[in-house]
Amino acid sequence: MTYYNITNLLKDSDCTERKKEEVIEEYLAVMRQQLLKMDNKQVKEVLLSELNFQERGKLMSCRYYDMNIREGDICYIDFGKAYNQETGYMHFGLVIKIFNSKALVIPMTSNPQAFIMAYDKNYNPDGMTHLMRLGKVEGLVKYSVLFLNDAKFINTARIIDIKSHLSTEGELYRKVIARFSNIIQF
Repeated sequence: MTYYNITNLLKDSDCTERKKEEVIEEYLAVMRQQLLKMDNKQVKEVLLSELNFQERGKLMSCRYYDMNIREGDICYIDFGKAYNQETGYMHFGLVIKIFNSKALVIPMTSNPQAFIMAYDKNYNPDGMTHLMRLGKVEGLVKYSVLFLNDAKFINTARIIDIKSHLSTEGELYRKVIARFSNIIQF
């Protein structure tokens, strides 16, 4: 069955239980083949994210897990499936705003290549401006970089754990907000 056939069947208002079962079986067969082609790390990311969604997808916030997040928290987050050039699956992220049980977060990476490529006024003025070096933040093991252009509001139920905190009164946090504000100016 092709993608076209599956999407047409799903749009079909006369979708019978038998047809629905056929589509599910085809989807599972395709997913199985894709998972078998992935390395172990990728399989772990996909399956863990799916399990997280099954457990957390209907929750309104992370309060169910007795987490009380605040602006400046650096959290371990399941961003879920992602398209190319988006942050997906498990990454750290910096909470910069909380609004109506959602958090505006900027995803992070500890990838050394991202750190090298990131813009820095003094050390890499020709670097990529959508990447911001945080350095080594207390509570984290590696040097970190923010993906400023990947910021998004998430349901806080995606937050797995709070790992560290940047003081919202501190210079580093103010620099993050200034750099992020420059990215989103209209």
